[in-house]
Amino acid sequence: MKVIYVSSEVVPFAKTGGLAEIAGTIPKKLKKLGVDIIVIMPLYKVIKENNFHLINTDIQVETRIGDKIQIGYVYKGFLPNTNVPIYFLECEKYYNREGLYNYPGSTEDYEDNCERFVFFSRSVLEIVEKLNIHPDILHCNDWQAGLTPVFLKTIYAGKKCFKNTKAIMTIHNLAYQGLFWHWDMKLTGLGWSLFNWKQLEFYGKINFLKGGIVFSDIITTVSKTYAQEIQTPEFGVGLDGVLRERSKDLYGIINGIDYNIWNPETDGYIAANYGLKNLGGKRICKKALQKKYKLSEKESPIIGMITRLTDQKGLDLVANKFQDLMEANLQFILLGTGDQQYQVLFQDYAKMYQNKVAVNFSFDEQSAHEIEAGADIFLMPSRFEPCGLNQLYSLKYGTVPVVRNTGGLADTIKDVSMESVYNGKVNGFSFKEYSSESLLNTITKAISLFKDKAQWLKLMKNGMEQDWSWERSAKEYSCLYEKIIGDRQ
Repeated sequence: MKVIYVSSEVVPFAKTGGLAEIAGTIPKKLKKLGVDIIVIMPLYKVIKENNFHLINTDIQVETRIGDKIQIGYVYKGFLPNTNVPIYFLECEKYYNREGLYNYPGSTEDYEDNCERFVFFSRSVLEIVEKLNIHPDILHCNDWQAGLTPVFLKTIYAGKKCFKNTKAIMTIHNLAYQGLFWHWDMKLTGLGWSLFNWKQLEFYGKINFLKGGIVFSDIITTVSKTYAQEIQTPEFGVGLDGVLRERSKDLYGIINGIDYNIWNPETDGYIAANYGLKNLGGKRICKKALQKKYKLSEKESPIIGMITRLTDQKGLDLVANKFQDLMEANLQFILLGTGDQQYQVLFQDYAKMYQNKVAVNFSFDEQSAHEIEAGADIFLMPSRFEPCGLNQLYSLKYGTVPVVRNTGGLADTIKDVSMESVYNGKVNGFSFKEYSSESLLNTITKAISLFKDKAQWLKLMKNGMEQDWSWERSAKEYSCLYEKIIGDRQ
């Protein structure tokens, strides 16, 4: 089985979010399952600056963009510690910039993003032709590769090497769709007949992700609950109707985590290592966390949050009930960047509640690992959450998640109220209604159970024993590949 895995970002080469983590891990796991897989991504400036050992393949692609030909060059590397090839598309005009999609330090997108990712989406097929690969599956991720299935089924449909190729589109976050001015349609080289409400048109604009959904054979997203949610007006971001039409082809596969990186038994970032059989190190990590953030070193539960400071992550709920929360015997640590209003608000709370509240408006791996290891409770009250990874990290570190029951959080966290902790299945706390009152009530329940050391210890161990590894996710993708190849045959 030959698979081309297409992503605009891949760890460790270039990253803005969870897509890169997935794209840097899933191909490795699929390779171990016997899948013949290669990865294709753009060659950004950051990749050149980090001196990855890349080979110039001498392959040159000439890709039509509107009425001109844009030349690209192809370099080759490997995913670290594997023999999984990754091909990089170089074009200085489009990718030799400081940011991947937007100006550094700003939320302002590059004005030519449409052209940049038309070039990428189409050049992927040019590269495959030059390599003389006859792929069974073209697996595309998010809007940046959304037009690749469209090109596959239209302009490249008669090409010999794509005769039996099926397309999969994976949606990591439906909120990002790749919307552009309708006159940019001419850049694609696609006929205007495709600019209609059934295919590429979306309220007068071109929608790259919609194109990927409509023209792919299978659509996946990153959790089973999110796959259901995005078929509703509340979570569908305008594409719920399109997704309902494709419901029989829509699958949810939960993301995983890399236990080589997120494992308290081997983690080099934390004050002391620990595991299921020896939890003493967690207490040391908690004391180290209190000391680092100048919190009172008393025996009270620490609530940790590592998040973007946005409403989507439930910061509005936390802010609305924060002073009520502070009446309880607890401590609170917040790590992340985002909206200025939340930075100002939580900075004020840190001053108001010294020794109880600490904030760190930045992000670095060590601080993230320290909070996961040292906190007792991890808070994720998201308005929506396609999958979420921090709740999975928390389970491994014996840090009990408190989450809103949505998307991947609903698929991974089973609420304590469902059954006894001693049955081994429950692993955290969750609430359904998106309200500050529900959040406060759920945290109150968690703090109450924290006082029962035997039950709390069992709850911690329930989470630590669970397997949320990428191997499980890769097996589901592999089965899906087999299914669509079987359907083709």
